[in-house]
Amino acid sequence: MSTSASPAGDVVVHSDADVLAAATAARLITALTDAQAARGSASVVLTGGGTGIAILEQVRRSPAKDAVDWSRLDVFWGDERFVPADDSERNEKQAREALLDHVPVDPARVHAMAAADGEFGDDPDAAAAAYARVLATVASGADAPTFDVILLGLGGEGHTASIFPDTPAAHEAERSVVAVRDCPKPPPTRVSLTFPAIRRATEVWLVTAGAAKAGAVAAAHRGVGEVELPVAGARGTGRTLWLLDTEAATELPWSQRV
Repeated sequence: MSTSASPAGDVVVHSDADVLAAATAARLITALTDAQAARGSASVVLTGGGTGIAILEQVRRSPAKDAVDWSRLDVFWGDERFVPADDSERNEKQAREALLDHVPVDPARVHAMAAADGEFGDDPDAAAAAYARVLATVASGADAPTFDVILLGLGGEGHTASIFPDTPAAHEAERSVVAVRDCPKPPPTRVSLTFPAIRRATEVWLVTAGAAKAGAVAAAHRGVGEVELPVAGARGTGRTLWLLDTEAATELPWSQRV
């Protein structure tokens, strides 16, 4: 493991994707138990994708998972594919299979985004507005809660959550949740948190692996703007942490020391 700091946030580099997932899982368990010790409850925003789900699987396998009081944890999602509830591409379905169905979470505190066959039908704008109301209700007076940890992945072109470069979501400065259409990667319709909601988190963890992500990681650390490179706009109020494997870190200025 190698650790560095840059204006874009702290960087921790692990040897490969498997070690990255296991180490991030251990870090997440510690963060949630610390938050619960300090305030009695904790909140986490989950992400999908191969690495995001691998982290949850590692949490499930860890004996230390029992240190978390799962009944006092609020669970949210950073984005969701707007597909039917039983679609295998749905982030919620993957997260439940990987972790949530295996720990004693309080169902009332698992805040999933609506599915395309849910109460709002095939209307992603209504689904986004409903999730914004959920966030505001939990936040009790703010547009979104002060999440303890947001887990986010990123794409090779620099998207994070479902905020893609130079799209309306990348320009959104007021709403906490938006519908996203015509995504450049399938499925084309999604619901996503926006920068205003993401930036309420105490800690934002940007977790990714693989050489295909190295260019976007390096661009964020060179100071490319968030409209062109949305991952550069994901920042925590207390800490922004980049959790990478060696391949994803190869284009960073200090990669020769990794």
